[in-house]
Amino acid sequence: MGIVTLQIHSREPYAGGEAFGDVGPYERLDGTLTYAVDPEHEVNRVIVDLDKAPRDADGRVRFSGDFCLLMPADPARGNRRVLVELPNRGRKLYPRHFNRAPMEVPPTRNIPVGDGFLFRHGFAVASVGWQWDVFRDDALMGLEAPEALGPNGEPITGQTLVEIHPNTRDTTRLLANRLHAPYPAADIDDPDATLYVRDWEDGPDRVIPRDQWRFAREDDGEGVPDPSYIYLEGGFEPGKHYYVVYTTVGAPVVGTGLLAARDVASFLKYDTGGDNPLAGQIDYAYSFGVSQTGRMQRHFLSLGMNLDEEGRQAYDGMLIHVAGARRGEFNHRFGQPSVQATPGFGHRFPFADDPLDDPLTGKRAGLLDRQRELGGVPRIFYINTSAEYWRGDCALLHIDPAGERDLPPSEEARIYLFAGTQHGPGVVPQTRLNTNDGGVGRYGFNTVEYTPLLRAALLNMDRWVTEGVEPPPSSHPTLHDGTATDRRSVILGFEPLPDMYLPDPERLPVLRTVDLGPQEEQGIGSYPVEEGRAYPCFVAAIDEDGNEVAGIRLPDLTVPLGTHTGWNPRDPDTGAPEQIMAMQGFTSWFPVTTDDRIAAGDPRPAIFERYESREDYLTQVRAAAEKLVAERYALREDVETMVSDAAERWDYVMSKHRKA
Repeated sequence: MGIVTLQIHSREPYAGGEAFGDVGPYERLDGTLTYAVDPEHEVNRVIVDLDKAPRDADGRVRFSGDFCLLMPADPARGNRRVLVELPNRGRKLYPRHFNRAPMEVPPTRNIPVGDGFLFRHGFAVASVGWQWDVFRDDALMGLEAPEALGPNGEPITGQTLVEIHPNTRDTTRLLANRLHAPYPAADIDDPDATLYVRDWEDGPDRVIPRDQWRFAREDDGEGVPDPSYIYLEGGFEPGKHYYVVYTTVGAPVVGTGLLAARDVASFLKYDTGGDNPLAGQIDYAYSFGVSQTGRMQRHFLSLGMNLDEEGRQAYDGMLIHVAGARRGEFNHRFGQPSVQATPGFGHRFPFADDPLDDPLTGKRAGLLDRQRELGGVPRIFYINTSAEYWRGDCALLHIDPAGERDLPPSEEARIYLFAGTQHGPGVVPQTRLNTNDGGVGRYGFNTVEYTPLLRAALLNMDRWVTEGVEPPPSSHPTLHDGTATDRRSVILGFEPLPDMYLPDPERLPVLRTVDLGPQEEQGIGSYPVEEGRAYPCFVAAIDEDGNEVAGIRLPDLTVPLGTHTGWNPRDPDTGAPEQIMAMQGFTSWFPVTTDDRIAAGDPRPAIFERYESREDYLTQVRAAAEKLVAERYALREDVETMVSDAAERWDYVMSKHRKA
């Protein structure tokens, strides 16, 4: 059945009725979707604990979630495609990634227009709440998940783990990953609850004595008992990695978020009832996920969930952005969907689409095995930045688990590295503060603005789905040509640069095999997990400027003003300066003049040793942008965008030079 009702809370002209090219104005609709699913249906039985949720009179499990839709006011002028965004931790990110709109921090109800790319091309854009633990408001979208219950209707208790990675010395932390709904301690005096600490992400565990911490929160300098918080005497040390293992109570059916993601596509494509605002208007549905929700898309595919209860294919294409080779806690008892680095369910083999033998676990599997068995495999673009390679897992998309051979992409997929980029699109002026988690980089963040490549990817995927036009070939580091290399050698390549503080290669993150205990296959973990051998890690090799040589290279790398990385050491004020930040890279600008280069002892040629003038530089940028268009990695309409981005960076560097 899927979606049974859409309750509309508001319907209004979008952006004050602004017209977007030939498509014209858009409407905005906000509401709540109510779902009803059959827990006994074959396609739903993979959802952990769905069989333990309360049922309605028809034997179905009901739940509800937020919904937002932007659609052409005149349906005849749309392109008959819907892009379904899976909000990242409740936030709508498509305005930044496709429409180049500025990120709002903190987020608001407003959906900024940016340059209106998606709307000029006629896409309807739906955002669907799927995450059970989001604190919902006008800006953040979430899901009201059903709760799994014991045989007598009692709340379920069990073991869970929460990771704490502080950037400041606070005494109190919420028992949740990020600022989400916590899993409370079942007993605040539980003597078996254990707090571990590591000096780095892959370091050895040490146990913090139980009398030094408790389930409490600081209030007027005192630790007040509270099952939703943990309190540590003296505070959590910045840069360390803490893990608290304890018994919690209350088990939301986390995997209903996956059902919501599936059923919203089927509803918008197929439902002809009056509740569907796009009834009869949609031929193709695409999903878009960023980071957390990209990993969710991979998890979705691994479970074979792209067929609904009626056997219909939900998504025709999936744009899976900056997910690396991981999955996540999207279908497990006491799952925390925002968890990324914590060893657990999201770190398990398989990583690549096609079946492979894993020499570390002895298993054989492929990510798409179940979806292929059931049918309904969509076209897939796996898109990543340098940061996902540097965190230790991304190369497993296309290099075997033994680290010995390159893997071809599956027939359903393309794999792209956006060379020299960080997790999110870069901006100028540079900053060193990550507003998501308070982390601070030693160097100014990476400035490469990669959205032109993402926009081209969307339209290339659309043509692949609708016209059968093969997209450009995969582009990423490989072993056979030597462009895939180890991280230590790349780090050593930065030693000649002046004033460089390099991370410790022995303290870089890695991906290891995990054993979650005897109920692992039922989606129930034992903590802390037993970690085993490390998988091989490869990143892109660099040229004499320190820029990556593999992947799709924007003019920032082919006509460079600086060195752009996918890694950035932590600022000493946030602890662990020998380690890298999660997700952030840095940009190190070239010296401007010959005198600057000599004075700094910088081996990289100066800007005015490379280019005669601003005009000369932009002429070369335009030629590089045209080459990307010819290769179909960029769109003709974005040539001026790439030239404008380059001009902005030139002016920024020259402004900094004049102030020096």
